[in-house]
Amino acid sequence: MTISVLLADDHAAVRMGLRMILESADGIEVAGEASDGETAVTMTRQLSPDVVLMDIRMPGVDGIAATRSIVSGNAAKVLILTTFDIDEYVFEALRAGAAGFVLKSIESAQLVEAVQRVADGDGVLTPEITAKVIGHFSSEHGSGPAPAEPPERVEPLEPLTAREEDVLEALGAGMSNQQIARQLFIAETTVKTHVSRVLAKLGLSSRVQAAIYSQEGQHR
Repeated sequence: MTISVLLADDHAAVRMGLRMILESADGIEVAGEASDGETAVTMTRQLSPDVVLMDIRMPGVDGIAATRSIVSGNAAKVLILTTFDIDEYVFEALRAGAAGFVLKSIESAQLVEAVQRVADGDGVLTPEITAKVIGHFSSEHGSGPAPAEPPERVEPLEPLTAREEDVLEALGAGMSNQQIARQLFIAETTVKTHVSRVLAKLGLSSRVQAAIYSQEGQHR
């Protein structure tokens, strides 16, 4: 099945490079390009891509606001593009429901894999990056408040089952669906079902938020 991708970046040269990388991979097509967040939201609604590769800093409506609009409407999954390893904009984008983020300096094969993982329902956030996010959320780090709050640890709408607790813990470790399936000796389709139920019960919009939720709880 072909994965359709919308490129959202205000630099034409960057979009051209991303298009060349993605279209050279089997099973991926670039559905369109947007140079700002407002256009990205409009084109997502028109084209219904599987994944939006979203730059954070763009004129007008930025990538964070665009991500929030796209994710809240279940229009597509969003993979954030950033120049920096981790910064306050990345935190806010993850809070807005992005499925993960990659650096603009990422290797071609890794970018293709990241798009494939997001399209398949996985998140793109390593355990190391998750730990950095949690460190940022902690009041013990830095002199000022975090620019984005972690997912609030509220009581689930329904109690998580033992298996769902296992899946949540695995998400907190940054595992992919395939890795979770191997660890728990269940099918990947079953993992996807459990992840969907965990998100619904916790009132979260992405598996990345679930990972942050899991680790934030472990740090309390």
